[in-house]
Amino acid sequence: MRKEEILHAVSGTTAGARNLFPKGDQESFWIKVWQSPDLRETAEQIRAEGERLLVEPLQEPGFALFRQFADNGNRIPYEKVYFEKRKKLTTFFLLAMIKPHDDRFLQALYDTIWSVCNEYTWCLPAHLQGAPETDGELSFSVDSPGRLDRRTSIDLFAAETGFALSEILSLAHSRLPPLIRSRIEEEVVRRLFKPYLRQGPYDWETARHNWAAVCAGSIGSASLLLLDDAHTLSAILQKSLSAIDYFLDGFGADGACPEGVAYWNYGFGYFVYFADLLKNRTSGRIDLLQKPKVKAIAAFQQIGYLDGSLAVNFSDAPARVPVQPGLTHYLAKNFPNVEVPPKRVHASYMADPCGRFAPALRNLIWYDPQLAGKDWQPGDYFLPNAHWLVSRLQAERHHISFAAKAGHNDEPHNHNDIGQFILAADGEAFLCDLGSGEYTKQYFGAGRYAYACNGSHGHSVPIVEGQFQAEGKDSAARHVNAELTEAAAIFVMEMSAAYKVPNLTELWRTFVWQKQGRPKLILTDRFVFSSAPHRITERLIAKVKPEMDRMNSRVLLKGKNGLTLEIRFDPSELSPAITEQKYRDHDGVTVRYFVIDFAVLNPGKEVQVLLNFTFIQRGWQ
Repeated sequence: MRKEEILHAVSGTTAGARNLFPKGDQESFWIKVWQSPDLRETAEQIRAEGERLLVEPLQEPGFALFRQFADNGNRIPYEKVYFEKRKKLTTFFLLAMIKPHDDRFLQALYDTIWSVCNEYTWCLPAHLQGAPETDGELSFSVDSPGRLDRRTSIDLFAAETGFALSEILSLAHSRLPPLIRSRIEEEVVRRLFKPYLRQGPYDWETARHNWAAVCAGSIGSASLLLLDDAHTLSAILQKSLSAIDYFLDGFGADGACPEGVAYWNYGFGYFVYFADLLKNRTSGRIDLLQKPKVKAIAAFQQIGYLDGSLAVNFSDAPARVPVQPGLTHYLAKNFPNVEVPPKRVHASYMADPCGRFAPALRNLIWYDPQLAGKDWQPGDYFLPNAHWLVSRLQAERHHISFAAKAGHNDEPHNHNDIGQFILAADGEAFLCDLGSGEYTKQYFGAGRYAYACNGSHGHSVPIVEGQFQAEGKDSAARHVNAELTEAAAIFVMEMSAAYKVPNLTELWRTFVWQKQGRPKLILTDRFVFSSAPHRITERLIAKVKPEMDRMNSRVLLKGKNGLTLEIRFDPSELSPAITEQKYRDHDGVTVRYFVIDFAVLNPGKEVQVLLNFTFIQRGWQ
């Protein structure tokens, strides 16, 4: 939008968050939170977390913690202290509003706000490589009033922090001391508004992924909450709306988020928070929810789950992603195509390790007890832009699901994983995606694809002549096609471009997902070489421990709920081996997984490999 259009839309409006609450009555809402049986469980979780946090000292991350990422690539120690403080900020605010007569939480909120305002930077050290905040050689002139402010960087968490403080100021204004109010305004202006208008552009302003939505959406939201001056506000909004356009451009017409529902919650969530505040401030004159693609993006969540909270976790995504009820209920009210899941898969208050303010608040104010929800419905989905196929079905009393992807190896939070697939039953992934590893400097550096969770050696894809898949957009699936019928889902791709193997000319992977009776997956890989290869290995990745049954030429993965995944193979063509390996997950926890390798015996210039996967159970016909 042109600045003049935005200026017209915001002229005569005032800052604030008055329309966030039902009927605009904030005081009645907070009373309802504690009294309502629908919100009481969440309120108890908030109270329990508040009591825990009250006795925890308010820690300040010192220089040694700040330097750890630069010195050894470790993010966790600094971020543990940082996010614990954000939990305090969110929790103490909510309890100050829910329990206004308990002065402990209001006083703790004052101290936490003061501490956040005093932080050297609101950014994470991992996002400050080469930034002014880490430059020890900067020179400053007393005679230069316009000198560089060292703290000019804006990352995801700086933007979120400014948004959180702005919303706290808007909602708790009369309960905050004047000095606290002025500190919030001063720091948000200094750390967000001024650098955004004067120091940019930032890399994320043209990013086609979650950074654009979270950073620009948070700064735009903060400006809507704090600024009355229409000219300054419209200047910030013009930049924010431009970044939002880049964010939406990162989605195809299918609305898929290649990073999965966890990052969909994050990036699209902050887009929605901004869109709602902007629509309210402009009385509907600017409504981002009406933009093309948004309806399809809003419906992605119901495609991105396999069963309950078990997600399709391609790329850096966790396997378990609880649903944010506030965001889901808000979308369901605005888009009739959005499904609402049952309460049992809702995120608990403690589910977010980062203590984010915006979703925690909206899980209360946007929650609608009338939207009871139901389990994800059986169905087949093909996302032609993301190259995902997802199928959920009911087989007798069992929930069975299958997901596979084609795509390319230059996606956001990319993994080299063309041809990767997941097989799950009753909320348990039998053949899985490892998802995200521990974020370190090395994890996002030159050695990224040495990590099993990122490289193709940690995915259920072939190894050709000892070579794994290569990264890059030219490592892409071709001739991708999906055929969905009542009886089967067929997914075909040609993936030789992902393997920089000179004598490999074609590699066709075909999934035939037979849905009637006992679900069965037939995986066929057809290799064509210009000269006979030396080695081909079909690799499968599992967290369920496999057992070899050589007598019957099969591998068995026995699940927790009575089902077993049977993998059948031809012993005259394939020789299987099972190894146990380990990796560090996103939380830094060491997790074991299992590699099932089928070595192709006597490969020729043309090779066809067939693997059959069937869920079995005693007495299941």
